[in-house]
Amino acid sequence: MSNILLTPHTLGALELPNRIIMAPMTRNRADENGIPHPAAASYYAQRATAGLIISEANAISRQGYGYEGSPGMWSATHVESWRGVTRAVHNKGGRIFAQLFHVGRISHPDLQPGNELPVSASAIAAGSLDGTYDGIHNIVIPRALEIYELAGIVEQFKVAAGNALEAGFDGVEIHGANGYLLDQFLQDISNHRQDDYGKNRSRLLLEVVAAVTQIWNANRVGVRISPSRKGNGMGDSDPATTFHNLAKALSKTGIAYLHIVEPHSPELGVPASSFRPHFLGTIIANGGYEPELAREVVSTNNIDLIAFARWYISNPDLVERIGASSPLATVNDDTVYGGDERGYTDYPPMN
Repeated sequence: MSNILLTPHTLGALELPNRIIMAPMTRNRADENGIPHPAAASYYAQRATAGLIISEANAISRQGYGYEGSPGMWSATHVESWRGVTRAVHNKGGRIFAQLFHVGRISHPDLQPGNELPVSASAIAAGSLDGTYDGIHNIVIPRALEIYELAGIVEQFKVAAGNALEAGFDGVEIHGANGYLLDQFLQDISNHRQDDYGKNRSRLLLEVVAAVTQIWNANRVGVRISPSRKGNGMGDSDPATTFHNLAKALSKTGIAYLHIVEPHSPELGVPASSFRPHFLGTIIANGGYEPELAREVVSTNNIDLIAFARWYISNPDLVERIGASSPLATVNDDTVYGGDERGYTDYPPMN
């Protein structure tokens, strides 16, 4: 029996050779200026047989930066560093999108310009002030962005999208998930604004999409959302309505795909399959899938592509292993974040 995960798929302007996506994964190996690790080109090129690689999240500005070791896309130096990565992937016949984000309140004054407070939709912390958001930095109460500042946030995304184009990426993914700034505006637990960005919580994300599609054709742009994720202090009183309405609005923009982080159990949240009636483009699901379950889900026609995260850390040849029904190598959790090439580029292919 043929494996539907190994069949081609048209994703916007791209013809993908298979339906296996490398999910964006923070690996915390960039330097203090957000420059990718020297081995990043090898890391991504090793995984170039994926239908599409989505890069780790890139901060769009120093204000949007929140994790030590994460890369950026706001300077010419970032462009030059990422150009080596995209060239390596293309030389292997692969395709790669850059994921762009602003972390909003998921940051700390130590990481902000002038040691200022991080910003958000409202002055609401992402959790207990006794806790940390990454095991290192204390959670703080952010400063609510003034309405006049929001055009600047949109412009930061637009500039970063232009930098990604110059760096040779094949497209960009706008990160509207996981409790970062655009998600903070989307969900009512974090957005208590009384202005137009509170009455229409999807407005900022849609403005970002409009700006980014001035740089990239919409068929080379995707958006990631996480309607069911509770981490980073997130939640919404009616997530199905909030995110299904957002999907309808995004469908009208003509973007290539909607990338949905879904709950491991459908009864715990809003499954990716529920978006099919609301979004006309490609739907990518990301939810800790095992290859066999991924095959079953794609066979239903409600999901087009599956994004694998942890399996892509330890299996650079994941496509080939799935094709051969070969056992998958397990991840060494001690080397997932930070460090050198160990646990990064030294996982061997099968055989």
